[in-house]
Amino acid sequence: MTSVADDGGWFTETIHEDCQQRLRNTRTLFESRTSLQHIIIFENPLFGRVLALDGIVQTTERDEYCYHEMLAHVPILAHGSVRDVAIIGGGDGGALREVLKHDAVRTATLVEIDDRVVDICREYLPGLSDGAFDDPRTELVIADGIRFVAETERRFDIIIIDSTDPVGPAVELFSDGFYRDCRRILTEDGIVVCQSGNIFPQRAEACDTYRRLRDIFVDASLYVVDVPTYGFGYMTLGWGANSARARSTPIETVRTRFEATSIGTRYYHPGIHRACFEVPVYMEELKN
Repeated sequence: MTSVADDGGWFTETIHEDCQQRLRNTRTLFESRTSLQHIIIFENPLFGRVLALDGIVQTTERDEYCYHEMLAHVPILAHGSVRDVAIIGGGDGGALREVLKHDAVRTATLVEIDDRVVDICREYLPGLSDGAFDDPRTELVIADGIRFVAETERRFDIIIIDSTDPVGPAVELFSDGFYRDCRRILTEDGIVVCQSGNIFPQRAEACDTYRRLRDIFVDASLYVVDVPTYGFGYMTLGWGANSARARSTPIETVRTRFEATSIGTRYYHPGIHRACFEVPVYMEELKN
């Protein structure tokens, strides 16, 4: 899926047979294969430290906030009374960091299948989690997220699915059965959000995710975020909710909630919150 160059060469990511992305690798900081996947962290002059799993860029120091802020703040501020959050995947800690910026959050349970991802990111990309794993509200569970949501009797206001693309250990995180299990453990107005691929090279992934969410949840949509290293068009995020209440929250209410938190963001703001669900015509057509 990728060629990993020596220091001073190029890291080539192939997310579709007809397009590639290349990032200069000036220094490899870590590279290994766990029992589940290949992991590499390297340095790039533009994006800083880069994490890739199985040849696909997951996050970088310079643009991670775009993705992580939109995964966390859009559902939390739309909901308005979030207490308990589950994050499936997200072992780098970026989504966890953003969730814990909300003082009202009582528990944040991060379920990561590969403990090495957590350890390596805490060592080589500590700014992503920024101490979130040491927050007393955090519960780190090293387990298969599919099994966790199928078996737990706990309930969550928000479930964030911060997964890799649907290959290897992440395949079942894009299945009907998994989304139904997520619906079961959500509270009455609970929301699940997930990454659903770049719209141009991963059109089928985005469409399939939306259609599954539409068939399973009361309210379903896609919303978008611009993440420079997730190239070839908008990154789509899936939204499924047990009621239509949260997505119809007036923007004035979202703004009031956001200002009350006093949290610092670099991408998210209430105007972005309103705009992110207004997708281009070609995306609306793909949802039909």
